[in-house]
Amino acid sequence: MNTALILIDIQNDYFPGGKNELVNTEQTIAHTKRVLSLFRDNELPIFYVQHISPQENATFFLPNTDGIKIHKQIFPQPHEKVIVKHTPDSFFQTELQHYLKLEGIKQLVICGMMSHMCIDTTVRTAKQLGYDITLLNEACTTKDLEWNDSIIPAETVHNTFMSSLQGIFAKVLDTNAFVNDMQNILF
Repeated sequence: MNTALILIDIQNDYFPGGKNELVNTEQTIAHTKRVLSLFRDNELPIFYVQHISPQENATFFLPNTDGIKIHKQIFPQPHEKVIVKHTPDSFFQTELQHYLKLEGIKQLVICGMMSHMCIDTTVRTAKQLGYDITLLNEACTTKDLEWNDSIIPAETVHNTFMSSLQGIFAKVLDTNAFVNDMQNILF
């Protein structure tokens, strides 16, 4: 099977007590763990993307802090590759594309944090690079945004980005549908 799981920025700073807390992180990580278990149980490739912000004005994912650590509930196993990035795009100036090519990967299953930033940017780049992408709706999350003195709720932000990526850039699925589809393929 030429499919890999890409886990983007599931790091401590996005969880309660972190420097940039997102909404529904516990539900998001529960869905992520279910998919991660499926990939681990079937010895399918798994790649973690870890954002570290070296910019002077950065407010989170600061080097040498607990905030940059991948969350303990999905911590990588020794054989699982961790790709470090410094921008929202998981491919920009990273080794991700190199390792995907080495493994002959053609299909990506993507989940992680933040829907409106790193997920969106990575999915669009992956599509341009020729990958078929499945994006897992409930295994992604984001936060409230502000625009023109109004708050846009995280749910609206997330749904807007999932709907804009659906079809042209990715197949957006709920976790249950994806797991059922994969189990039918694998067994």
